[in-house]
Amino acid sequence: MNRVVLVADDDPDICWALEHVLGGLGVRCIRALDGQTALQAARIHRLTLALLDAKLPDIDGLELARNIRIADPSILVLVVSGYFYRDDATIQAALEQGLIHGFIEKPFSHAEVIETVKSALSSQEAASRAVNLPTAFVTCAIRSTRNACAAPNAKSEAACISTARSPA
Repeated sequence: MNRVVLVADDDPDICWALEHVLGGLGVRCIRALDGQTALQAARIHRLTLALLDAKLPDIDGLELARNIRIADPSILVLVVSGYFYRDDATIQAALEQGLIHGFIEKPFSHAEVIETVKSALSSQEAASRAVNLPTAFVTCAIRSTRNACAAPNAKSEAACISTARSPA
């Protein structure tokens, strides 16, 4: 899968550092030095992920995150900030609301960027697989939570799931 990542920061050196680290993950990066360019990139390209500075010259990073999610709700958004801290109420609220999918504090380490990006991408892949599950599996799993699994002789959700995955 060809992943395209937007890196939006008004500091070209930060963009370069993030692009360098992300390049090791085999992603293609698109750089934006302001919010308008970032939003345009989100509308034009099939982005997988966007790393947004919290404070850009023309827009607040969280407002940009809202606009990007409106343009394409499938884009994962990570905020990169030296302004906010991880435990800041604003960041926690954005995470809880699903507006952003992660936070990277400046100054950042390469390991922190890689770990946060991999975590976001793996959660997206898990969600994508769940959406694309066979109908029998989904129906069976839903019914099993109601103690009415459609699979014959299934006593638990685990039995129901393994029955649904068994070849017919």
